[in-house]
Amino acid sequence: MTVFQNRLDRLREFLSGSREAVMLTDEVNIGYFTGFFHSEGTLLVTQNSAALLCDFRYDEAARQKAHGCEVVCFQRLSESLLQLLDREQIACVHAEASHLTVSRFSFFKKKLEKKRIDLLADGRLDRHIGELRIVKDDAELDKIASAQRIAEGAYLQLLNDVRPGVSERELAARLQFYMLQRGAEDVSFDLITITGKKTSLPHGVPSDDRVEEGDFFTCDFGAVYEGYHSDTTRTVAVKTASAQMREIYAIVLQAQLSALDKVRPGVLCSEVDKTARDIITQAGYGSYFGHSTGHGVGLNIHELPFVSSKSDTVLQSGMIITDEPGIYLPGQFGVRIEDMLCVTDEGCRNLVDLPKELIIL
Repeated sequence: MTVFQNRLDRLREFLSGSREAVMLTDEVNIGYFTGFFHSEGTLLVTQNSAALLCDFRYDEAARQKAHGCEVVCFQRLSESLLQLLDREQIACVHAEASHLTVSRFSFFKKKLEKKRIDLLADGRLDRHIGELRIVKDDAELDKIASAQRIAEGAYLQLLNDVRPGVSERELAARLQFYMLQRGAEDVSFDLITITGKKTSLPHGVPSDDRVEEGDFFTCDFGAVYEGYHSDTTRTVAVKTASAQMREIYAIVLQAQLSALDKVRPGVLCSEVDKTARDIITQAGYGSYFGHSTGHGVGLNIHELPFVSSKSDTVLQSGMIITDEPGIYLPGQFGVRIEDMLCVTDEGCRNLVDLPKELIIL
């Protein structure tokens, strides 16, 4: 049995009978279950079959790359979909609530109602898929690790370019080029390469602002490899760092390391978050750490599990999470240190192989 056949069988566990079907429209989920990623298409899965519906533009590629499913090239999606549903005598179709727009849901619902087929998008399917994807298999872990290696090599090359006078926008462009040059399909997100006072913005946007001596430079970066993402952040100082900058950096590093030591199977994600947050709060900077300590990474840059104070998810071996506490002082500077961790039977494996002590370029 191939990995994709196994995933499809686990998806079928959601179905309560032979007259139910799952309809996926999210390209990421379709890629997870078939191995074929494309911008448009529909995957219909029943107890007895799986069909990937796509138009002429993707037909040949789908037949070459999709696994575990029949490829159906349609001229009218609704007609081909109804034919398949009629063939299997389906009475109820479950769709992804988090992906379908209201207009798209209405379109499908009207078409299916004409055949007396119910369409449900109540969130249960989304939760089921999330639970399937939350633990990575070996093939997924290898791809995430490859994405990380690409990103790290590019980041280390970029550090040679970080010097007074260089703009944030230029550094972002160079970093993206270095990753693509090393084999990345894309960057994981809009790269964050910010400096000076802008480092107090957790998701600051690179601009024509230029690096100056005495600045912190924050780089939040990631690469995509065969559909899988990486995510890392490092904060470095340019030429020199003040006593306050060193103090804040040391607090964030302590919080980050303590959270890392907490990660192991059986631990609540909220406990990992609390470990980092308590250290920052005890140091007097709790109000300057306003985001969660981490999140899952995989086919999406942000996915389950979420490492926050509200999360009741229990860590399991094979989960990927980030560990990224930060302190952000408005109008002054900010520090964030982020690693990507794989939960193992014994604890965790850090997928990031970069120094964390304060680097002064």
